[in-house]
Amino acid sequence: MNFRRIAIEPVSGNLGAIIKGVDLAKLDDETFAEIHQAWLKYSVIFFRDQKLRPLQQIDFAKRFGEIHFHPYMRGLDDHPEILEIIKEPGDEYTFGAVWHTDQMFNPEPAKATMLYAHEVPTSGGDTQFSNQYLAYETLSEPMKGILENLKTFNVGDGFRRGVGKVNRKDRYASNPKMQAKIREPGNVPTESVHPLVRTHPETGRKSLYIGSHTQNLFGFNENEADTLIDFLRNHSTRPEFTCRFRWEVGSLALWDNRCVQHQALADYNERRRMHRITIAGDEPF
Repeated sequence: MNFRRIAIEPVSGNLGAIIKGVDLAKLDDETFAEIHQAWLKYSVIFFRDQKLRPLQQIDFAKRFGEIHFHPYMRGLDDHPEILEIIKEPGDEYTFGAVWHTDQMFNPEPAKATMLYAHEVPTSGGDTQFSNQYLAYETLSEPMKGILENLKTFNVGDGFRRGVGKVNRKDRYASNPKMQAKIREPGNVPTESVHPLVRTHPETGRKSLYIGSHTQNLFGFNENEADTLIDFLRNHSTRPEFTCRFRWEVGSLALWDNRCVQHQALADYNERRRMHRITIAGDEPF
């Protein structure tokens, strides 16, 4: 596709691009069509110097699909579509500090995630992204054959392995603002089984689909699965698959959870306030 309404600046050789020349508060259909194509091409896109009111951010998100509501965390009172993520100086836990793909524990995981920066630290607090197309494509053919029909078992809480074993209330013990957002999931499904290799419904490309929510390979004994899960987790976040984004006030990132993992870096001790919206997805295949 020829981009005529937007300018694109790739941030690495493997994924990610900054989109320039766009005011997201005044977006026409032709410009959105180019943004959507750039998103599919680069998997995660970034915008600088945006001035968005909550309803304007919500309107932009709805262009990609229906809003997904987090089963564990409450959104803003006036705009429940938006989850406000706040970290204060001294908080011990950082939201999203392990490599993952959003809502993988849901039978229909989030299609996309949009994060908009209101307050950022003077240094640190970057977010890393990893290209899961490349994670799959660089595997050997015999390994691809082994993984082809495997499925993963994923959870949203009660982790048996990896970071996050403690429950959410304990995780946010030093952050009362985030702890107050926690809600009981009720009858919302927070466990799921998904293909380890998924096909992107829009691009048709295959990607590795794994992250911190993955606890086991479906039908396997835990000790049988752990070695392979550990290998794939490490492989999927190799440095050559990644890019890194430095936040500024007014920055907005939009990533494709169907082919990208991400990680929030916890290398700061200042206030950070972000507005997150997730877009509903469908069942992986």
